[in-house]
Amino acid sequence: MAREHLSNGGFFTQLASLIETTHQKGHGSVYLTQKRLTFGSSDPSPPTAKVPDDPLWDLHPPNPLPLIVRATDGKSHKLDKEGGATAKGGIGRTKNGEKVKLSTVVQPDDIEAFFTRYAEVCKGGMRGLRRRDRSKRKKKIKGRRRGLRRV
Repeated sequence: MAREHLSNGGFFTQLASLIETTHQKGHGSVYLTQKRLTFGSSDPSPPTAKVPDDPLWDLHPPNPLPLIVRATDGKSHKLDKEGGATAKGGIGRTKNGEKVKLSTVVQPDDIEAFFTRYAEVCKGGMRGLRRRDRSKRKKKIKGRRRGLRRV
């Protein structure tokens, strides 16, 4: 079940298409995560000695660590057509085989260029977003204020 990581260029191409398909649907989310990659790195570094005075001693490795960047559309489950309860008493859900999962590994030397392009792709995806309609909320607050003055 292990998946191969995409190249950085392939990751950006598929991320842009994932954002575009989500935007075309008119609803949905794209989840982006990133963290340093320590397990299975090609360059096994010797474990660093614990420094008694520094509570964050493990944040200073001798060699820079690569990053893993992931993107998904978050569709791991979908509601049953019947909407019935499951045996555990929850809402009826089934596994969705269409979940999109993307990942890439960024080497320490490429981080600057990667995040420049990453920001461009994310900004491009935000271009089509609509502002939230907060007029109902404002009317509700005004109504409460007027109600307080009458008393």
